[in-house]
Amino acid sequence: MAITGATVVDGTGAPPRKATVVFETGRIVSVGGEIPAGARVIPAEGYTLTPGFFDLHTHLPYSAVSGLEGDWGKVLKAYLASGVTTAVDFGTYPETFEPMRRLLREGVVQGPRLHLAARITTPLGHGAEGGRGDFFSLEVQTVAEAREAARRWLSYEPDAIKVFTDGWRYGFAPDMTGMEEPVLAAIVKEAHAKGAEVLTHTVTLEKAKEAARAGVDVIAHGIGNARADMDLVEIMKKNRTAYAPTLAVYESASGPLHPLLRSLLEPAALKILDAVPSRERRISKARQTRWDHLMANTRILRDSGVQIATGTDAGVTGAMHGYSTLREMELLVQGGLTPLEALTAATGVAARAIKVDVERGTIEPGKLADLVLIKGTPHERIGDIMNVERVFLGGREIDRAKLLAAIADPGITPIPARRATAWIDDMESADGRTKLGTLRVNSTDSGNDHSKMIFGTTFRDASNHVLTIQAQMSGKARPFASVWFPLSKGGVEPVDASAFHGIQFEARGDGAYRVRLQARPVRGYSDPAAPFNAGPAWKVIKIPFASFKPAAPSRELQVVEMELSREPGKQAWLELDNLRFY
Repeated sequence: MAITGATVVDGTGAPPRKATVVFETGRIVSVGGEIPAGARVIPAEGYTLTPGFFDLHTHLPYSAVSGLEGDWGKVLKAYLASGVTTAVDFGTYPETFEPMRRLLREGVVQGPRLHLAARITTPLGHGAEGGRGDFFSLEVQTVAEAREAARRWLSYEPDAIKVFTDGWRYGFAPDMTGMEEPVLAAIVKEAHAKGAEVLTHTVTLEKAKEAARAGVDVIAHGIGNARADMDLVEIMKKNRTAYAPTLAVYESASGPLHPLLRSLLEPAALKILDAVPSRERRISKARQTRWDHLMANTRILRDSGVQIATGTDAGVTGAMHGYSTLREMELLVQGGLTPLEALTAATGVAARAIKVDVERGTIEPGKLADLVLIKGTPHERIGDIMNVERVFLGGREIDRAKLLAAIADPGITPIPARRATAWIDDMESADGRTKLGTLRVNSTDSGNDHSKMIFGTTFRDASNHVLTIQAQMSGKARPFASVWFPLSKGGVEPVDASAFHGIQFEARGDGAYRVRLQARPVRGYSDPAAPFNAGPAWKVIKIPFASFKPAAPSRELQVVEMELSREPGKQAWLELDNLRFY
């Protein structure tokens, strides 16, 4: 193919120029050369051609609309439709990496190139307070723990490590713990030795200096407590640490939804947002002070030669997938970058920050043909960035109309279901995995003051093991602790158990419990649950699918969850064996 007549913004920061760009078999062949005989010509007068955009900070499994479960397939489509061809994901855990990569590679789901990150934080630090259990974010306090955690995560071959270094909560809530510099440096050393980048949640000036001294690749949030100084500038430039301030997540947005954003939101999201009256938000003094620091620091670091890249924190409530990446470029311009610099931040700079610039991020011969055609001149008027019209991923044009139609469909993105087998777990493995080979994980209520639990296999008799769960309920309302049995790797792919009648297991305990069937999100639908009781003696419990409320969608199951809940402050225990479908 040959794109002719467009103004080329090549991602290097060089002045835009009119040039013909030729690409073949997924890679750019020439920029400014002749059109080869037989090439398909795409006339692009009045358009700007850029490399595909990068977002270095996303949470792909999450919906950015409060009260709505995320639809991973639609989220990915929103990025592609916005011209984002590379996204760094901080929203999942390493058990999901293999199925996510495979589903994309096989074309089951369509989306940008993913850079998947494993997460590390500190005890009582940010990133571990969401009730996600022990395995979502590993918690470390010492250098030895940091090395062990990094090596454990690196065995999954992540593209990056996300580290929560900073516990400042913006003056809105009590601060959490932060990570000491030697601990962070140990993670960086382990990650870099395996070719993985380190991106951090860092939001204060002093912690930013520590992160840069430790050699992190990207500070993936803005400094919101103080003005950046030359000490920080010198450290960041010396260690080539990039800065992605995620202004889009901090912006106090108000008013009607942008037309592009409306096209990127599924019907359930639009229904929720349209029900909220449009009015100006009252901005607190703490929020305004943070915003002033964020904008000032963007200008200070830009003027001082620090590399600025794009990231958004999309998936966090209010930061909409795909659209926020484009909005981030507008906000970077408000923060002091030129429109051309903002485009470069979203392309060449971002690619260098995560070490993929050898193959993409700029329009140069030999690079992957990840390209975006935009109506207008966003390098002069950054608002034109919203006029994305054509997107190419690896030289193949993406059908934007088809993407937008799929997002607008009221159903969830279809993913073929695996056929369920009878056995789920006999509790006999010594490595924490089920009989299906999936990893058992735990979950609790949210907050640093969440319920505490331990779980693992113990002896039922000399040759038989059981899963023993012990929990101390938190003091908050409706505390709980639970163990998840994923039915596929990371629970990503659904499982069809419609050939069976229900769930069967053996249990003993001290009262009432619930079994929950996590299923692929159906709009307006909560996960079905059913109660059961267990006493000191072992008994076989059978729960038909028909007993779950609401009715169990047995063709779309992802996880079987065993939940312990008691009055605040109380203790609970449960032992399980021989979990299966019957």
